[in-house]
Parts: sequence; structure tokens; C-alpha cells
Amino acid sequence: MADEQTVYLNGQFLPITEAKVSVLDRGFIYGDGVYEVVPVYGRRPFRMAQHLKRLQYSLDGIRLANPHTDAHWRQSINELIERQPFADQAVYLQVTRGPAKRDHAFPKGVAPTVFMMSNPLVLPAREQVERGVAVVTAQDNRWLRCDLKTTSLLGNVLMRQLAVDRDAVETVMFRDGHLTEASASNVLIVHDGVIVAPPKDNLILPGITYDATLEIADRAGVPLDVRAVTHAEAMGADEMWLSSSTKEVLAITTVDGRAFAGGRPGPVFRRVYEAFQQAKADAK
Repeated sequence: MADEQTVYLNGQFLPITEAKVSVLDRGFIYGDGVYEVVPVYGRRPFRMAQHLKRLQYSLDGIRLANPHTDAHWRQSINELIERQPFADQAVYLQVTRGPAKRDHAFPKGVAPTVFMMSNPLVLPAREQVERGVAVVTAQDNRWLRCDLKTTSLLGNVLMRQLAVDRDAVETVMFRDGHLTEASASNVLIVHDGVIVAPPKDNLILPGITYDATLEIADRAGVPLDVRAVTHAEAMGADEMWLSSSTKEVLAITTVDGRAFAGGRPGPVFRRVYEAFQQAKADAK
């Protein structure tokens, strides 16, 4: 089909129906790999350098050599973007340890599997931006290296399903009485006009949009405080937000079925959201 989606697999651009990976690939057998999602506005990747830096961090964390230079990644990603019929995209890229006989130990002499695809970037609906969204809360029972963006996402999948089961968009998690993150988003709060963000330690993903939001807020003159956030502080906050590549920044207005912080997005959110949109426009 002429309009069939084009993907990238191990150095080749080809129709998605022709992209095949071995059933012995360690990404399939063990979830032994890492990934990134790069938002694209008007065919221009947003914060590409930061995404590639985090990709390297994740690869180093699982002791897998980067198969490409940054220049090669940029060229391949840009070519994939140009091969799509839509301007705003979400580029997904994944690197696994490759196909090998099933054995927990790292295989020797095996080339990694590199896969990329790009889909239309679906951002929150205007109604969600204007009214905010619902979340549920749960205890964070995932592993202790949440700072690595690995394909082993079962813990996040189960947390996300808790939200789906209750018609919410996300599950906000707490570990040992402190806010960590959501199943596929970072979480920030606002207290007395100050944005308070959990520190980027091993318990949360170092979000590219988390960083962008704080930088944009700082330029807009909004005070920031990066520190541990207790459960009580989060639940009593003036505002609570989600941030991610596909959500950008999004206000939480319902928590566990109850209206939160007045049940509508707060003034700091509105200020930062508008500044975020301007930053996107300036980056094009």
C-alpha cells in the first residue's frame, strides 16, 4: 500500500508490515532494552539533544553500547519524520540487546536491535486543558531504577490500568510517604505560588518535559523548589500537574474521584501552559 506506515529497523526504512524481529530478541524475551519518545512540532523535533542524552544515560544504565552516534540518530530520526504524511509527530525509538539464545547473562558478539516508528502526536484535548483531568493514587511498587527509560514497563502498565479502570487518565504514585511520579508522566505541585517538583533521583524518570516545564516557568518568573514532596503536601497542594512528551503540562482537578484544588486548573498552571505553548512556537 502506498500510504502504509514507514518505520526504521536496523538501518532500513521499510513498510511496517515488512518489519520483522526474531522471537529470540531479548527485548521480547526479557524486556532487555531502552526507548525514547521524541515529540515533533511542524516536522521539527523538540529537545532532540536532551532526548539523545537521556537515551545514552539509559543505555549506560543497562550496560548496552550505543549503536549510533548522535549525528547518526539525528539523521535517521529526521529522515523518518520526513517520510511521514503528518507534521506533528511522536517518534518512538527502541534499542534492545538483540537476538540470542535464552540466557539471563549478556550474550557476546550480538548486534543490538534498533527500531523506530513515528505516529501522529496526539496532545490533550482542549477540554482537558481547560477543565483539567482525573487521576487516581497508588503506592509505587515498581523497581528501584525508575530513572532508566527501559522497555520493561509492566509495573507502569499495571499502574496505568488502575487509572483506566476508574475512568482516569493517570495513576499518581507515592513511595514511603513521598510523591514519585505517575505511570507515564512526571508530577509537579504548586504551593503558595511556588512550583514544587520531586528531585530527579532513581525513583523517577528524568523527564525531558519536566525539565522544559521548569525552565519555561523560571523564564516566566514563577518560583521553583525541587525537593521531596510528602503525601500530605501533595494532597493539600494548591495545584497538581502532569508533564510528559505527549501531555505537555496538564492540570489535575480530580483525585480518587473527588474534586481537587477547587476542581479547576489554577492560575499558575494557566500561566505556565501559555508560556509552554509560546516556547513550542519559538522552537519551530
